[in-house]
Amino acid sequence: MLASCAQQPANGEWVPYYQVETHKNYDDVLAELQVAITENNFRVTGHSRVGKVIRERGAAGFPDYDTVQFCNLTHAKTILLMSPAAIRYMPCNVVIYQASGKTIVSTHLIPTDTDDKALNQFSVKMNETLKKIVDFAVAE
Repeated sequence: MLASCAQQPANGEWVPYYQVETHKNYDDVLAELQVAITENNFRVTGHSRVGKVIRERGAAGFPDYDTVQFCNLTHAKTILLMSPAAIRYMPCNVVIYQASGKTIVSTHLIPTDTDDKALNQFSVKMNETLKKIVDFAVAE
């Protein structure tokens, strides 16, 4: 879940992350994230409230950790027609957690340095949208 845990795999592929920190309230960031996802024509396909579930299982005071998955089927079709292997970047995913008094929001980006120029152009646009979603959620 943490970008710092990402390592370059043996096959040479590296998945970059975009991460932003804010002092904004965690629940407000989560709510704004869901608004931003919808406003950018995506649908939430999954939401894992990892921290909440761990607290419910007896770990009182355990911090919040959430993952939100989302997708736009038109975009999915476009990228999968260009590269079936792009399925590994789907659905889009944002993680939210707290550390050192801050709310941290992170998303993985789609590589833009493939041998396919059209795929790279699509990925640049999609990465801009992913960053826009994250930035909206953390804006104070």
